[in-house]
Amino acid sequence: MAVLEVRDLHVFYGNIEALKGISLQADAGQIVAILGGNGAGKTTTLRTISGLLRPRSGSITCNGKSLVGLSAHGIVAMGISHVPEGRRIFNVLTVEENLNLGGYLIRSDRAMVQQRKGAIYALFPRLLERRMQLAGTLSGGEQQMLAIGRAIMSDPKVLMLDEPSLGLAPILARSVLRTVREIADRGTTVLLVEQNARQALTIAQRAYVIEVGRIVLEGEASELAKDERVQKAYLGGFEAVSSASPEP
Repeated sequence: MAVLEVRDLHVFYGNIEALKGISLQADAGQIVAILGGNGAGKTTTLRTISGLLRPRSGSITCNGKSLVGLSAHGIVAMGISHVPEGRRIFNVLTVEENLNLGGYLIRSDRAMVQQRKGAIYALFPRLLERRMQLAGTLSGGEQQMLAIGRAIMSDPKVLMLDEPSLGLAPILARSVLRTVREIADRGTTVLLVEQNARQALTIAQRAYVIEVGRIVLEGEASELAKDERVQKAYLGGFEAVSSASPEP
């Protein structure tokens, strides 16, 4: 049984149909990449799974249990964590305080909170160095580490990442994606929306391509990387991405 399964998902913004029957699935410890152009429906898919948007119809299940109709915090409790595009950390709180908020489901168990923070600091040693620093003063790469760390404080079964390398220098982007691979190797399922399609297909096992709210291609990531349509649409701009100026 798939850890995460989405079937025939239809989502509307007013009278505009944003998702037109999306279906996808992800197994335990698997990285599944979602590719597509701007406005294709990638972010809408993640926001619907995490309960920030309500589908008009369709099903979403985690380990066979329905998520449709649950609150966003209820879906976190079911094992789904979402790192949105733009990181959305709390700038006026410290690194430590941001992580504490990520562990609100286990806040009554101080030993467990400390244990999970320790695991995150081991995964991201830079966060340990910055733990008493205000999150808003971190570099872009450190903020992304914090956003991911905060999400995995709840020990999710499924971690959803929306453009984790966006705005990062190439070396930092590759470092973040290597960490995503490490998280998956530990058993967490990862649903990855990533503008660097080449890197996404390198670390993913399976991939889906969305165009105008519909899945138009799906399959093993290694096979899609060889597909001429994917190469022309999503891999041709890699050099431009790689040569982008690093953020301050």
